[in-house]
Amino acid sequence: MIAFPRRKPAPTASRTDTPLPQRRVRFDWSDTPLEWIPGQPFASHFINEINLLLPAGEFWFCRVYSQALPLITDDALRADVQAFMRQEAMHARAHGGAIAEYLNAHGIETESNTRQEDWLFQTLLADAPFGRALPAPLQRRWLVFRLGIIAAVEHMTCVLGRYALHNTAWDEAGADPTLLDLLRWHGAEEIEHRNVAFDLYRHLGGGYISRYYLACIAMPTIFGLWAHGAAHIMRQDPRFADRRPSALRPWIWLEWQRQSRGGHLPSLPWLMRRELSFFRPDYDPRDEASTEEALAYLERSPAARDAA
Repeated sequence: MIAFPRRKPAPTASRTDTPLPQRRVRFDWSDTPLEWIPGQPFASHFINEINLLLPAGEFWFCRVYSQALPLITDDALRADVQAFMRQEAMHARAHGGAIAEYLNAHGIETESNTRQEDWLFQTLLADAPFGRALPAPLQRRWLVFRLGIIAAVEHMTCVLGRYALHNTAWDEAGADPTLLDLLRWHGAEEIEHRNVAFDLYRHLGGGYISRYYLACIAMPTIFGLWAHGAAHIMRQDPRFADRRPSALRPWIWLEWQRQSRGGHLPSLPWLMRRELSFFRPDYDPRDEASTEEALAYLERSPAARDAA
């Protein structure tokens, strides 16, 4: 009887080695002040903009990934993507709740800002951009293009998640515990699933050159949208009336950097340095943060404990 050598199993496309549960969190916003970092209205408004920026994008992630699912040939990666979608949908609902129950309850007008986010994801980056159906040969390319955008954005959210877990300046300032928990729960889950978007992008044919230019599109766009939305909130605060906040005026960018020296915001140079790793040919999301650190926070997060 001839003994044939055993074939090694094909390596999986997934590099996620922990489960990705959906934690059905809820937050009670009844006692959270608009200036949730005491004495820091600029930083409070700047971080509050995250609630306006994220829901439309995260629901868009889920729509794009639902199209990618039938194309995935790796069972482990398919399971990762499905779990990723459940976590992202929960993130969108949690931040959507913060818009309605927290920002709107404090009299902040948000619809004009969220309408712009909806246009970006439902019109410009839709399956049929501007309502025009793409020819069949271009549909897969358009899908992979958007998967590359998501991979770049997920690198950014991993960086911000790490910042949220490490930043003690908020605690020292007496920041509101509910909003802190929202940021850290979300940030910890971004670290937990940080491999998925990049693994999927590569699995469906995304390469280094396209990753480079897609990051050059995505990263400045996110920074611009963040500053634009923060300015929208600040314009509703009489304390900033004389500054006429706008993403097109130097003041908001200079003030962002000045405020970062107190530790209440990540500095732009620090963010840019952390984002640069995505451009390395040997980029590996596993090097960007610690899963163990993220899981340790999720074990003690009030919202995640209540969900469990």
